[in-house]
Amino acid sequence: MQIPAIAIHGGSGTIVSNPEDPASEKQYLNALNNALDSGYKLLAEGCSATECVCKAVTVMEDCDLFNAGKGSVFTARGKHEMDAAIMDGMTLKAGAVAGLQGVKNPILVAYDVLHNTPFVFIAGKEAIAFARQKDFKFESDSYFYTQLRYDQWQEIRKDGEMQLDHSGEGEKFGTVGAVAVDTEGNVAAATSTGGMTNKAWGRVGDSPLIGAGTYANNKTCAVSCTGHGEYFICGVVAYDVSCRMEYGGENLNQAANSVINEKLKRMGGEGGLIAVDSSGNICMPFNTGGMYRGMKNKKQTITRIY
Repeated sequence: MQIPAIAIHGGSGTIVSNPEDPASEKQYLNALNNALDSGYKLLAEGCSATECVCKAVTVMEDCDLFNAGKGSVFTARGKHEMDAAIMDGMTLKAGAVAGLQGVKNPILVAYDVLHNTPFVFIAGKEAIAFARQKDFKFESDSYFYTQLRYDQWQEIRKDGEMQLDHSGEGEKFGTVGAVAVDTEGNVAAATSTGGMTNKAWGRVGDSPLIGAGTYANNKTCAVSCTGHGEYFICGVVAYDVSCRMEYGGENLNQAANSVINEKLKRMGGEGGLIAVDSSGNICMPFNTGGMYRGMKNKKQTITRIY
């Protein structure tokens, strides 16, 4: 019997402690604990790792603190385009979606692609049509509107720039993800994001790309990434962690830290990841000012910001 375990992240970036605003930090920690508890509850009941990570990510998509689902950033056209992916480490099958608009929980659509289609990745208008055909819940633009996201968009749109979800002095708004190992020793990973503020031309980051931002393999580990997507794509970051374990003989901690703090840094990339192996070991490295993250197993629950 394996010890079930789960880890989650709410994005990495510039996070500055503000002693005058402890309520804000408490909000994020409460949100992380809520997602951890929801996912771990399923693990404790004997549910699969894929069900668990899907649940944890759904909870974070429903919270407007994070750049996923309800809290997604604005595109250059003033819309919200969301991406998500999930992978099963036992079967090596995955489901991913990109460019969804109006869908309340993109990770649920990715989960359906994984379990109920022969495909891995669907995108754009046809992916939206798929979600409607499957009766997934849609919301109006007002559901995804937050004043903070709108103000972020207005600040940079006049210059035609794009801004990472984790950019901004003292600000932290991030992609979400979860990794887990269940009682059978199976691992899974899931990631969901609203992408870059003011993104244009259908830009897609690493989150829905299997091997870049999301990956799971029972032989090695499950990984969910957050950060500057272009670097994670070119570095095939999530898969590289697995490769270093399978072919290089590194353990989880060695592999994850080497990729984030050495390889990614050499490339000029910023971000972090969460990872878990089939024994329940967890690693959560990042090379930015902080990363909203947490883990839970039978023995302990830990949530951190910095």
